[in-house]
Amino acid sequence: MTTPLLRVEDVYAGYVSDLDILQGVNFQLYPGELVVVIGPNGAGKSTLAKTIFGLLTPRQGQIWFKDKPIAGLKSNQIVKRGMCYVPQVANVFPSLTVEENLEMGAFIHSGSLRSLKAEIFDLFPRLVERRQQRAGTLSGGERQQLAMGRALMLQPTVLILDEPSAALSPVLVNSVFELIQRIHQNGTSIILVEQNARKALAMADRGYVLEAGRDRFEGRGIDLLNDPKVGELYLGATRPQG
Repeated sequence: MTTPLLRVEDVYAGYVSDLDILQGVNFQLYPGELVVVIGPNGAGKSTLAKTIFGLLTPRQGQIWFKDKPIAGLKSNQIVKRGMCYVPQVANVFPSLTVEENLEMGAFIHSGSLRSLKAEIFDLFPRLVERRQQRAGTLSGGERQQLAMGRALMLQPTVLILDEPSAALSPVLVNSVFELIQRIHQNGTSIILVEQNARKALAMADRGYVLEAGRDRFEGRGIDLLNDPKVGELYLGATRPQG
């Protein structure tokens, strides 16, 4: 049986002492998977992403990445092991150009960045037109593309995306989701924290539903999408009248 690429085991974590947002969360990501994390506001979705990436230290439990414990490591150490994270906000350097942002993304890479940038521009052709434009002047959708592109400059094994469709128009949401699918198809394992639960589950290999800091449901994306309990509680579905 395939070994999980990432394992979160009974993790408790939060932002202030004695107040745990995550209360015993368990989570797994297998090689090549796209796994979605959904749930109501305050469920701990973004907290889970930050804890996995080392922005928060678990008070209890363990996180394993490539069969090695990473709980307590700093984000820069986790990046070197092959994981990148794209936060929902403040995810680009606004005063730098698009190209400079991409170069900053490869801060631990030694050697020429020409081929890496070419791959990113091939994946995000819109950024080619904006390569000398300051990131702060980009549209919301372009900024999200740049944030993902910058993270991919290190060719991570795992990419964590925290609410990439937040505050985007429906057209841009579709565009971002198409790009996420392309990144996944290129072989990157993805953890997607997303408010657009239906669209996210429809394209996910598996999904987790968090509630009050716990993993309440877990299963194939399509199964969770069609689960009446998940639908009623988290997807806005209603029970049929009869």
